[in-house]
Amino acid sequence: MCGIIGILSNKEVSSTIIDVLKKLEYRGYDSAGIATIFDNEIRRQRAKGKIENLVNLISENDLPGTIGIGHTRWATHGIPSEDNAHPHHVGSVVGVHNGIIENFREIKEELINKGYKFQSDTDTEVIIQLCSHYINNGYNNRDAFFKTIGRLEGAFALCFMFKNDEEKLYVTRRSAPLVIGYGKKDVFVGSDAVSLSNLIESVIFLDEDDVAILSKKQTNIYDKLGERVDRKKKSVDLNSDIISKGNYQHFMLKEIHEQPEVFGYATSSFINFKTHKIEMLNEIKELDNVDRLIFVACGTAYFACAVAKFWFEKYVKVPVEIDVASEFRYRDTSFSKNEYAIFVSQSGETADTLAALRKVKGKVKKTISVVNVVESSIARESEFVLPIKAGPEIGVASTKAFTAQLAVLACLAINFSNKRGLISKKENSELIDELVSVPGIMSNIIKKTSIYKEFARKLMKAKNALFLGRGILYPLALEAALKLKEISYIHAEGYPSGELKHGPIALVDKKMPVICFAPVNNLFEKTISNVQEVQARNGKVLLITDDEGASRLNSSEISMIKLPKFSNFISPIIYAIPSQLIAYYTALYKGTDIDKPRNLAKSVTVE
Repeated sequence: MCGIIGILSNKEVSSTIIDVLKKLEYRGYDSAGIATIFDNEIRRQRAKGKIENLVNLISENDLPGTIGIGHTRWATHGIPSEDNAHPHHVGSVVGVHNGIIENFREIKEELINKGYKFQSDTDTEVIIQLCSHYINNGYNNRDAFFKTIGRLEGAFALCFMFKNDEEKLYVTRRSAPLVIGYGKKDVFVGSDAVSLSNLIESVIFLDEDDVAILSKKQTNIYDKLGERVDRKKKSVDLNSDIISKGNYQHFMLKEIHEQPEVFGYATSSFINFKTHKIEMLNEIKELDNVDRLIFVACGTAYFACAVAKFWFEKYVKVPVEIDVASEFRYRDTSFSKNEYAIFVSQSGETADTLAALRKVKGKVKKTISVVNVVESSIARESEFVLPIKAGPEIGVASTKAFTAQLAVLACLAINFSNKRGLISKKENSELIDELVSVPGIMSNIIKKTSIYKEFARKLMKAKNALFLGRGILYPLALEAALKLKEISYIHAEGYPSGELKHGPIALVDKKMPVICFAPVNNLFEKTISNVQEVQARNGKVLLITDDEGASRLNSSEISMIKLPKFSNFISPIIYAIPSQLIAYYTALYKGTDIDKPRNLAKSVTVE
């Protein structure tokens, strides 16, 4: 969610902090701020709204200093405002925070009773006030920092500076991402390695509850017991060009266009083209007696799991449960040693999904994560990791990560089916060939810009919309509705087509667009019956079908997007493309902030 940057350098850091904050915008934010230390004084500027507002403030009031911290805030405790923006400063302490402190009220009340006064509504200021309290009571900077951390409950990534020490940054993390980066001469702290990629040559990924005290010459890292530990540096191979929009108007459009390449990369990393088999998780041999597969995720990743449920039930012949992580983690769930739990997350830092993973560890046979960031918390705490290799996804509304997740989950379903001896050599080859064909089909669909724009013009004035799908395309109806509401702010809902008569049809009138996924398959006629029910009530039908479906309907009253004919197996992957483009162009015509929609964050690292 919030973005953190800290720098130790031999030159002034404020302009570099601003550059990194701009790269952290994709995480979502509503205010931003910077603090530096110069001449033994803490200097600070904060602004509500866009980073440009902060830039304007700094241009009027320079922030010199070779040590500094910066922050983009997404409001949790307290409204977006300058007072609530980070960094927070009390006495000799200044710091930034990502996460939520669960016991902040108790600590705040304790400090108020001691005479401390608060300037903000945030839980972050409570941390800074507490640390300042320990300084006032004779603790040195190091001990005050450790003492403060020991009082905190919840999730946090912290980066502190002390005005009487211009040589050190104090950092820690618990259930929130934080990395240490090393350039040629400078040391960095950041919420992710991507935002630092053009500045660093190597990186350390801190473990849970690690505390690090950093200087330009030395890195001292302590575990949760306070013991010195070594964490290995890893080289950085991220190219900063990949977080540029290039010639595209928005990151989202760029990432939609990247999907053919990304999908091909995601699948080819698991396909052995010589043997024509999927090779992954070769260490897993015990699939014969699996009782259940449990998929856990949030948001778009959850809908990817909902698609995967159809694949695994059809080809792996095993019961599948899919759960929203925020509900799963609080349910009284029974587990057995013959179950696999699979966790899907783009960032690998999704707080609820991480908590769900920790809930099942040791209670199921194996934990598997499907993530885009292989050094993320979820990946490191899973027994097996399947990377989707989508590259950084900057647009808040997930596109290429979704289809890359589907790519990996489809490969996993084929792989498991083979290991259970449930799929013939011929069917195995056919399914792999279908996955291999996806990038070419995607490329041709993406090119048909004009028809998506035409759909978008019909949607842009709507206040509500319904998406309908049957079978394996029902999850696509949910995902398409989510995309539209995320970036265009049009209220949209996805339903199984067969549920239309069980409530949603009451909303249908001439102002209600109904978008229906209707490829020609064994459910086509039933889907068309639902379309006719909408037409009978003067609803506007927007049909996404294949060439055969369009010719069988041949209706001038129905707007259509015609896709080529392909198998039911890959249909949810392909139908995702028009869904994304319709949402994108609708938002474009409405003039919304497509890459950074209001109130949303890319990586949800707090509950």
